[in-house]
Amino acid sequence: MDRARDQTWPQVLDEVTGALESLTAALGSVDDFTVLLQQVCAQVTKAVPGVDEATVTLLDDGNARTAATTSDVVAGLDGDQYALGHGPCLDAARSGTLVRVSIAQARDRWPDFARDATEAGYASFLSAPIVIDDGHAGAVNCYSTHAHGFAELDEKLLDLYTSAVTAALRVYHRYQHARHTAEHLRTALESRAVIDQAKGILMAVNRIDADQAFTLLVEQSQRDNIKLRDLATRFVAHVTSA
Repeated sequence: MDRARDQTWPQVLDEVTGALESLTAALGSVDDFTVLLQQVCAQVTKAVPGVDEATVTLLDDGNARTAATTSDVVAGLDGDQYALGHGPCLDAARSGTLVRVSIAQARDRWPDFARDATEAGYASFLSAPIVIDDGHAGAVNCYSTHAHGFAELDEKLLDLYTSAVTAALRVYHRYQHARHTAEHLRTALESRAVIDQAKGILMAVNRIDADQAFTLLVEQSQRDNIKLRDLATRFVAHVTSA
């Protein structure tokens, strides 16, 4: 019998809560977005009792890819959908609506995918959309080996889980963007500082103004085919160590 039907609501909600707590803990310790999505993939098998395997589909400029998976087999089934241009995970990702189908329904809608899924031993499919920002959308995809592996309860649980996941991933993505912006700013400031040092040395040695010193650096950078910052760093190091 299906695990989702054997459990009471308190038990099911405890599993969803536990999965979300694990994801929240990962947000504070994981810096790699792909690793975080892998955590989502692993946790959805606990949050939704009817799930045997799971994947995460991401859309990049309309092109789909599997960013995380619990099994190479279901990752292959995702790939089949991408190649065919249709299937539950693509429908969910593109439409922004949850998709729940049995293998019988899949045969009517996506016969090629249904054939591949049957050969792989999967018979029920449940996909929920995620939208992180304008450039990142996709779906969390659930696979079951049972012909009626997903019930309305599973659908509601996945919707609950992916709503929380979407909010968490949006926060994470904004944090990462802010951190990268800060890193770029720091690098830019460091570059400006060392270039100003090099300009100051050239101005003092050659008795020229700032524009002339900068022009000398640019010309030397082009001759040596080296970045201006790297040239300035090398120049300052050479002068100060002499």
